[in-house]
Amino acid sequence: MIRYLSGQLLSIDSDRVTVLVGGIGYEVLLPVYVMQELKGTVKTGDNLTLYISYNQSERQPKPVLVGFTRELDREFFELFISVEDIGPYAAIKALVIPVNQIARFIENRDVKALKSLKGIGERKAEKIIATLKGKVAKYALTPDVFIPPSISEDFKKEVEHVLVNQLGHTVKEARKMIEEALKRNPTISSSEELFEEVYRGQKR
Repeated sequence: MIRYLSGQLLSIDSDRVTVLVGGIGYEVLLPVYVMQELKGTVKTGDNLTLYISYNQSERQPKPVLVGFTRELDREFFELFISVEDIGPYAAIKALVIPVNQIARFIENRDVKALKSLKGIGERKAEKIIATLKGKVAKYALTPDVFIPPSISEDFKKEVEHVLVNQLGHTVKEARKMIEEALKRNPTISSSEELFEEVYRGQKR
């Protein structure tokens, strides 16, 4: 079982990296917040160290490696996938924000906040709380992860450009719409999601 990898970063894609270790290239899937963190700190050719959650089962015979920059984050992920109906792929999609924030949602029984995670509806949010409440307090107390601001600023500018230049809003209106959308859903991680949330707010 693979629990830790340290080697050369060969490639970095939207949701995965390839790490060269001892002549073997390992494909490792990364949650959104981990990818954002890495994109601001490493580039291809650099050395990269990841804590690995190794997932393989009868239903999923192909091994799936999921990477984290901190061991506590890996531990939280493995607790998260112990919840019924949440497998590795669903958990990767759901972890769009650092695990300390998600752990706080669980400990505070905040169903609404958990529902803001990708793929988590009310029923799953309630299952997560029922399964993990009382088990994730230590993860809620971990330091905040620094996510480079340039990434979020990029997609905010993209949406502002569309609102102003294609849809006729003023810059002031566009920025207010974007700010309100991000307040409603702080887990937004792409220009497409931000645009959808902006117009969901306009329909209310």
